[in-house]
Amino acid sequence: MDASSPNRSLADHVSRGDRFDPGKDSRSSPPSALRGGGFLIVDDDAAFRAVLSTFLEQHNLPSTFAANRAEVRKQMNSASPSLIILDIKLGQEDGLDILREIRSSSDVPVIIMTGHRRDEIDRVVGLELGADDYLTKPFSLHELLARIRAILRRQEIGRMARIKDPERGGYRFLGWQLERRARRLIDPTGRLVPLTKGEYSLLLAFLASPQRPLSREQLLQLTRLHEDVYDRSIDVQVLRLRRKLEADASAPQVIVTERGVGYVFAHPVEPY
Repeated sequence: MDASSPNRSLADHVSRGDRFDPGKDSRSSPPSALRGGGFLIVDDDAAFRAVLSTFLEQHNLPSTFAANRAEVRKQMNSASPSLIILDIKLGQEDGLDILREIRSSSDVPVIIMTGHRRDEIDRVVGLELGADDYLTKPFSLHELLARIRAILRRQEIGRMARIKDPERGGYRFLGWQLERRARRLIDPTGRLVPLTKGEYSLLLAFLASPQRPLSREQLLQLTRLHEDVYDRSIDVQVLRLRRKLEADASAPQVIVTERGVGYVFAHPVEPY
């Protein structure tokens, strides 16, 4: 769409009578499920992205933008969005292919947007590919907000269930998957990678605190490796884990040494 024609663009996207009033004080506390990261709006219309972002910001729902597949990849690699709002009609690109790529490595909630009510096939395919909900343009911003809140409520219920049952669920990162109940590590090709008890405990500690430096003492406490209470025991476990996770254990890119501190798991992690 032509981002230089905002009035026509907004009419295509947002229902009449439901334009956002920036003067209206609609601030409220964000759902706790959101506090780990903001939203990602994927749409190639800059005017619509601006209106939607402003509306969400007024409801304490921060957001970032992407207009194509490359920008989505960049955002997914640099952050862990709490929810994605994805237009499946992106000019020359197919939003369904982007959804398929997202679902190959992430369970982040996704709301898809379609341009016409007759696009039933696209909506059905989108839901089958793992979209959590859909809206047809033009749509009410308040309906979008209600659907977002419903998804985040379900997400929070799942999070509380995992707290009550700590062995439920797992983590995904870089195409890998750690299943907590079965204590299984699966690589991006689907191959099972065996872990010792110490390696599993160490990886679990890293995945619970991604992109955060952890000292050797913290790692010792988190992994409870008290049979051999020496700082270097953690170094040995890290080396073994690197040999299983890294393309080149001598030049680690996943578990990185933080000089003078300890180690950091350098990539976003998604709990499920």
